[in-house]
Amino acid sequence: MKDKILISGFADEISSDFDAQLKTVTELGMQYISLRSADGKGIADYSVEEIRSLILPRLESAGVKVSSIGSPIGKVGIADEEGFARQLSQLDTLCQICKVLGCRYIRMFSFFIPEGEDPQNYRDSVLSKLQKFIDVAKKYDVILIHENEKEIYGDIGTRCLDLMESLADPCFKSAFDFANFVQCGEDTEKCWELLHEYVAYIHIKDAVSTDNENVVCGTGEGKIRELLTKAIKEEGYEGFLTLEPHLVLFDSLSSLETTAAENIIKTNKAKDGADGYTMQYRALCDILDTI
Repeated sequence: MKDKILISGFADEISSDFDAQLKTVTELGMQYISLRSADGKGIADYSVEEIRSLILPRLESAGVKVSSIGSPIGKVGIADEEGFARQLSQLDTLCQICKVLGCRYIRMFSFFIPEGEDPQNYRDSVLSKLQKFIDVAKKYDVILIHENEKEIYGDIGTRCLDLMESLADPCFKSAFDFANFVQCGEDTEKCWELLHEYVAYIHIKDAVSTDNENVVCGTGEGKIRELLTKAIKEEGYEGFLTLEPHLVLFDSLSSLETTAAENIIKTNKAKDGADGYTMQYRALCDILDTI
């Protein structure tokens, strides 16, 4: 099992400094990261040449590989045509970056829906725009993994399933995020039943519904232990489990959330990013040991 389950993580939660990220990761014995930002710069703002000259040599020196690109693709308003056009161009560049890094996956989203409006009213537009993203990914044989983020079209299980069934493409799969489902009032077990055949990537993040705050994995309402047991032992899941602790306020958090960061992480659960990342890693290892 250990050869088929690989632990990665959003290392920018450790520090904005890329060398500090790699230091903590390698000290833990991890061999993968999900690359979301490095040296305070978001991955979508890097050029292919910058990745080749500034990022890849440091990864190679540390002996660390990239499991996925933590992109912001699809994290724009559904009616933002200018933003969508910009992201189409960014996605092409990100696919090229994948090839440089030897990476298969790009994490992405399904567009913010105007507050208070019925997401179903935007379904056709969402599907049309996602198909254009998929068309770009297919040119490079890259797999887009859709994260069930809050306040986007695919924020709940049934709409995530709708996307998977309607677009039905080997270059479009699901990234399962336990905490986001909890924070949307969803039962993660029911969501897993809906989506498990489409899940190609799993985020290790937990939360409680009382105040929607993130907590150490296995201590919240995400049912992480139970669902990982089911996924790995009963269904034969193979691939990445990617740490996304959200246990301390980190530099790039404000760019990831639509609400104030302090509403997501009300109090730091660790002394700093490296400590929070280590807590999450060890908690996940404990869960895997019991499995």
